[in-house]
Amino acid sequence: MVKTALITGVNGQDGSYLANLLLKKGYSVYGIVKDNQDLKSLNNLSYFGIQDNIKLVKGNLENIKFLNNEIKKIRPFEIYNLAAFSSVGKSWNDPILTARVSGLGALNLLEAVKNYSPGSKIYQASTSEIFGNSVDPDGFQREDTQMRPLSPNGLAKLFAHNSISNYREAYGLFACSGILFNHESPIRGIDFVTRKITDGVAKIYLGHNKNLELGNLEIKRDWGFAGDFVEAMWLMLQQSKPKDYVIATGKNFSVKDIVRIAFEEIGIDDWRKYVSLNKKLLRPAETFVTKGDFAKAKKDLGWEPKTSLKDLIKIMVRNDIKLQSV
Repeated sequence: MVKTALITGVNGQDGSYLANLLLKKGYSVYGIVKDNQDLKSLNNLSYFGIQDNIKLVKGNLENIKFLNNEIKKIRPFEIYNLAAFSSVGKSWNDPILTARVSGLGALNLLEAVKNYSPGSKIYQASTSEIFGNSVDPDGFQREDTQMRPLSPNGLAKLFAHNSISNYREAYGLFACSGILFNHESPIRGIDFVTRKITDGVAKIYLGHNKNLELGNLEIKRDWGFAGDFVEAMWLMLQQSKPKDYVIATGKNFSVKDIVRIAFEEIGIDDWRKYVSLNKKLLRPAETFVTKGDFAKAKKDLGWEPKTSLKDLIKIMVRNDIKLQSV
């Protein structure tokens, strides 16, 4: 029997990588896109050439009536809730919308599943932003590390994260969260610092720009590859019992490290003369260091990251040079 999966936010970075993975595994894939989405302009799905292989539905997580109807009609075997107001920086500009989409949206989905398809397995895209600056004594963040978010994005995601565990315990739903640390790819949105760097470096290489404006170069993140991370999402829903997992690389690098790697790819060692600080890009509150321990995922799921940050940034720079050359 062909398994049916529903992916919210299917045209996002993670949604596109996940849809591609599930199609390769023989799934029938439904995908929810925004109400105002032009179905002829699905750039991320087009990156994989799979836009015509997905049954697309327009809607949003704020509309409980829409979710009820779709869950009742599709009754998916697996649901991956990836729709969110995912940019931490932008979440400061509209915290209320962030809370409605990333927080209450997950609760709306849980209600729809509870009422109309309680046998569906649910994956919730959680985030390392829920930890804020909390770390264990050894500097790592784990599933049971104290959660003290420092951004509207983190606050909304923590609400969703706790809603998943609550509905799992209260109603017996197969519902789990993947606490994903930063994960990037060539189709990462330009609002995210990794892509901003690789796009900016590509423009400098091609002579389109002379410099790159960035915010805090000293913050450190645990950065991985989206293609590796979506495999962990799928593995979580193949288990006999639902559990939450940290998905990370166990290593962290600063923004400065990424800048250095990106400029090295175009043959520039002295990157400092091309980079300037823009104080407007600094956030009101900042998570300074993240580093995740994926030991539980490795033990239970047999999962571990495959792609190094250095290889990933090089791939992203080359892809942006290609895009800018068209």
